[in-house]
Amino acid sequence: MIRCLLVLFLLVPAIAVAQAAPAAASSAAAPPRVLVKTSVGDITLELYPDKAPRTVANFLAYVQQGFYAGTVFHRVIKGFLIQGGIYDRELKERRTQPAIPDEADNGLSNLRGTIAAARAPDVTQSATSQFFINLVANRRLDFVSNRNGLTAGYAVFGKVIQGMDVVDKIGALPTMALGPFTGDVPEPLVVIESATLIQPQPATATSTP
Repeated sequence: MIRCLLVLFLLVPAIAVAQAAPAAASSAAAPPRVLVKTSVGDITLELYPDKAPRTVANFLAYVQQGFYAGTVFHRVIKGFLIQGGIYDRELKERRTQPAIPDEADNGLSNLRGTIAAARAPDVTQSATSQFFINLVANRRLDFVSNRNGLTAGYAVFGKVIQGMDVVDKIGALPTMALGPFTGDVPEPLVVIESATLIQPQPATATSTP
């Protein structure tokens, strides 16, 4: 009887550790989130480092540098997308880090509310700091093949989890020609006041009676 009680006593801590381990792992694996404060409201993004590791790392590097503060959404196309992340209030282009490899072939689709890396249409390996948020499902922007820039797609690396109403508000703004652009510049300009990394909070366990 004493031996049985001793074995049970030794097993209890092991069981407790085993039960705690998945919770810790789940918390560690929680996707990063970024709060983007704009002049018309806040947008919260959830990122997918498991699907687009280089793109997420690149975006977070700009976030942590404070690069996006003071940049604008310079391109708005109704029923398509909003784009920003490189031009300041005077529509002067900021200096960026070297371009990153394209990760459009990651199984993610340019659905409504997703965020993707912007690049030159004819150069797949040209994404730097610019990004766009899809206003609708833009599957024609998805990866098809590596044949050329038209079929290579645009790398989705996250989605809007709060503030889609703000995205839609930006997407509904009238547009104008301004600075180096012949059109599609929102009026008024929408300024990104800050972009900050949010450490995700671990899920709270619910107790049962």
